[in-house]
Amino acid sequence: MENPQIKAFIVHLERATERRAQVAELMAQLPIPAEIIVAVDSKQLSDEQVAQVYQPRLHKPYYPFRLSRNEVACFLSHRKTWQAIIEQNLDAALVLEDDVALTPDFPAAFAAACKVLGKQSFIRLPFRPEKEHGTVVMECEGTKVIRPCPVGLGTIGQLISKEAAQMLLDITVQFDRPVDTFEQMNWVTGLTPLAVIPGGVDEISASLGGSTLKPPRNLRHKLHRELMRPLYRRSVVAYSRKSETGR
Repeated sequence: MENPQIKAFIVHLERATERRAQVAELMAQLPIPAEIIVAVDSKQLSDEQVAQVYQPRLHKPYYPFRLSRNEVACFLSHRKTWQAIIEQNLDAALVLEDDVALTPDFPAAFAAACKVLGKQSFIRLPFRPEKEHGTVVMECEGTKVIRPCPVGLGTIGQLISKEAAQMLLDITVQFDRPVDTFEQMNWVTGLTPLAVIPGGVDEISASLGGSTLKPPRNLRHKLHRELMRPLYRRSVVAYSRKSETGR
């Protein structure tokens, strides 16, 4: 894509006041215009609003856990960024969460992502590159762009094209799992996600007051998650490999 119009969107929960300084720093550091996307606040979501968008067991493999209100709000917040890409008629947007810090690798990572940007691009900037494995589609001076299998987790940094944003919006009028686990499912989205290694971003929520997503859970819930999580992840790997084979 030649001379694409790209803007940065920083997803920020207004009541997370301890993160405002980091948001300001991000906006000052980024090489492109940046705008804050006000995150959907789980405390302001009604039961009716949650019921309109959250529909369990929509896609296979079925997600084995019930979504928390925080996870629903997070998904809706990312849908706001996809909608903003469409409404502002951008070629693409760099979507960052407000607990992101840029690392010295960011300029090379962002440049690599822009080089492979296409009409249906969904390009992740992961903060745990050791967990990302897949076919190398481009390499330049130590920075790689890979097609991961399976697609990694986390939504702290993504470059999303306008057409990809529209595809994601169309298929998530209702959803059944957290946004990052949904984005893994290329057999549902129709996208071919890429990842840049190293991603040039770091997740610093611990130094900003901790995660805004994780609700308190009792022992029974914790044990259930420990048992079901590896089974679900194995299913995702199997679906991902099948999708890769059929490519």
